[in-house]
Amino acid sequence: MSSIEQNVADGRVVQVSVSAGGVPKLPVDRAWVGELGLEGDGHHDFTSHGGPHRAVCLYSIEAIERLQAEGHPVEPGSVGENLTTTGIEWSLLPVGTIARVGDELVLELSSSTTPCATQKHNFSDGRFSRILIDNHPSDSRMYARVMHQGEVRPGDSITISPPEPDSNAQDLATLYRLDRAEAKSAVAAWQAAGEAGYEIHIFEDGDIAMAAAPRITGPGFNHAVGFAQVPNLISMATDFYDRHGTEGWLITDTPPWPDAERDLSIAVFAAAANDVPDLAPPRGVTFRMAGAVDGPAVEEIYDAAEATGVASDATANPWPAVYTRLAEHPHRFILLAEIDGRAVGVSSLHTHSKTGWLRGAAVVPDARGRGIQRAMISARVALAIEHGCDLVGAWAEPDKFSSANLEQLGLRQIGTRDHFKYKPRPPAQ
Repeated sequence: MSSIEQNVADGRVVQVSVSAGGVPKLPVDRAWVGELGLEGDGHHDFTSHGGPHRAVCLYSIEAIERLQAEGHPVEPGSVGENLTTTGIEWSLLPVGTIARVGDELVLELSSSTTPCATQKHNFSDGRFSRILIDNHPSDSRMYARVMHQGEVRPGDSITISPPEPDSNAQDLATLYRLDRAEAKSAVAAWQAAGEAGYEIHIFEDGDIAMAAAPRITGPGFNHAVGFAQVPNLISMATDFYDRHGTEGWLITDTPPWPDAERDLSIAVFAAAANDVPDLAPPRGVTFRMAGAVDGPAVEEIYDAAEATGVASDATANPWPAVYTRLAEHPHRFILLAEIDGRAVGVSSLHTHSKTGWLRGAAVVPDARGRGIQRAMISARVALAIEHGCDLVGAWAEPDKFSSANLEQLGLRQIGTRDHFKYKPRPPAQ
């Protein structure tokens, strides 16, 4: 019997809980469950909770009783779950599992939840990491997306089914991890530009991050990420660019407003880090880590490869100063490829939460065709593993050499991230 078959079980709803925000959530007799969750439910930290992929939080009375047996003052609803259930160990089920609740409601498990400091009061020792899935796989809360809307009440039956054969739930969970790593990588570059003296406005909260640089044109320093997870918050991005009077590129997986036109569509690739083969550098090519003094050399490679894709203001190019500072960032690793001491290729890696994000790579035209790009992918993955990453990912334009190189190294396209250009509205008169 497979592990999925062993975990399939029937259960029922013990308590339905909502709150205007925060914990505990309090019991209600019934609730309508729509795309964004239970009617009447809210979140104080709405950039880290909620949205269509985290619409409903599930927890079992069995897990609560295990916590109570350890002396923790936990009750149904106190850890923020919307549905307290019996008969089902939610966090032992795979992402993509289908739960049919009552007569109409259908949910799909989307991810585990990460506890935060608001949970401290639920634990006698204040250690809320007790319900982190990495620490106790059976005792984590789980998020679900709503596949079919409906009403839920205490006593409703729950029927569990394994993931559908064509389910993309696991890919969506992986995309979320990669989005978080990309956002952290972007913020590092934005902060480096600010440290170099460029005017740049940065907003980072929960899953979303965005920047506006009035005197640096192009998407590199004027884009917003994270809205694929919380498309219901897209007005935060448009308000941000309205406020700063700059064009911005919103990166998501669905049109952010009616009739929105894509400016660019990027493929997202991913692989388990240990599945990527280890390649040696091509003959005559050596790799080394870039230092702070290599900022101009890095930019020279990108210029020669015509790979920056960002126009700067008329007075200076921000990238050499940005790369100089990124070379000293604890989570950014810039790799140079050299032939006879001449830098001919560059690529970078940003690590975050066990995820290695492969940033753009470039090789000067006269050094192409040697396999340098593929070897740099392999070298960065090895760096990611060295720094504790189990997942690696990258963006690349579909049907280009970069996409082909990623696929040859075993990375698979799991989705897209579309860029939508937003022009700020003029200030009200």
